[in-house]
Amino acid sequence: MSRRSPRPTGLASDLPPISYVWETPNRRPRRAEWDIPDPAAPGRLTPAMRAKLERIVRRAPEVMVKITGRTKDVAHLKSHLAYITRNGELDAETEQGATLAGRLGLKDLQQRWEDDAGLDGKLRRDGSLSINIILSMPPGTDAAAVKESARAFAIETFGNNHDYVFVQHLDNKHPHVHLTVRSLGYDGKRLNPRKADLQAWRERFAGELRLRGIAAEATPRRTRGRVRKADRGAVLAMRKRKITPDVDRLARKEVLSEVRGGGTAKSPWDEQIKSRQNEIRRRYVEYAAELDRSGVAADHELARQIRQFVDDMPAIETRRHMLKKELSELANTRRRGAEQGVDEERREKIRRQEKTR
Repeated sequence: MSRRSPRPTGLASDLPPISYVWETPNRRPRRAEWDIPDPAAPGRLTPAMRAKLERIVRRAPEVMVKITGRTKDVAHLKSHLAYITRNGELDAETEQGATLAGRLGLKDLQQRWEDDAGLDGKLRRDGSLSINIILSMPPGTDAAAVKESARAFAIETFGNNHDYVFVQHLDNKHPHVHLTVRSLGYDGKRLNPRKADLQAWRERFAGELRLRGIAAEATPRRTRGRVRKADRGAVLAMRKRKITPDVDRLARKEVLSEVRGGGTAKSPWDEQIKSRQNEIRRRYVEYAAELDRSGVAADHELARQIRQFVDDMPAIETRRHMLKKELSELANTRRRGAEQGVDEERREKIRRQEKTR
């Protein structure tokens, strides 16, 4: 006769890993501390997982780490360095901790990188001399902490293999740092970051901010219940100028064709997004239930916050859904306008008939 082990009184060991809700769809270059389960109880929340979950549901500010471009030649590099230093008015700092003040200091750096580029026999015609990165936080974040965190991030990420220079800008509501990293490393390999690397960079920058007392997170959109990507700056600028970007025109054309053709077929991609979001929200609720069973007041409060977080998530709406809704609302508005026009025409006809009596 077999005997079953009693169910644990804490978090159930048979639940799927909570890290599913913050995992990125692509392979990570390394495992983060909150992805590593407790060997003694793989299904339970470790302290790192619980802390991560708390930051998510309490909506810690999200960091931004973005590649803004690549310099292709020496002239482009000089132009970019002049831009981030405001033509030498702002001090820059290198990987060696040296401060470059004014145009003279900037010129020394430019000359060194230019000389190194001339010796780089592996540089392709379409290759890059440097990769330009911006690290930013929401308005109100302590600017000194942002700069210190960016410095630590750069040392940890690039200091052992790449030359770099960074400058902080304070003429914007968002405190941010421009970081320019020389593509060619000391080991002869070129820097070529992937999506997984960018996510790891975001997490590292957020971690440095937390070490300095700044609440910060680096979660993917899916973790927060969002399914649509943010539009590119160029697209937003065109819309602001009342210009229809090609991406909008083609998307509307596709959806309009589908609607006119009476097509109601579900998009496999949309269905996959919906399924993934439903699974993420279910995982949140499962762990809220487990936290409620712990008997600890702090766990009960976190469970309540988790449920509220799920309730506040936006509707699962893809770009296709949004466009269909817009077209439907436009059609309804036009139909109502046409009906009102017919009614007004009838009333005017009745008034004319009454006058002739």
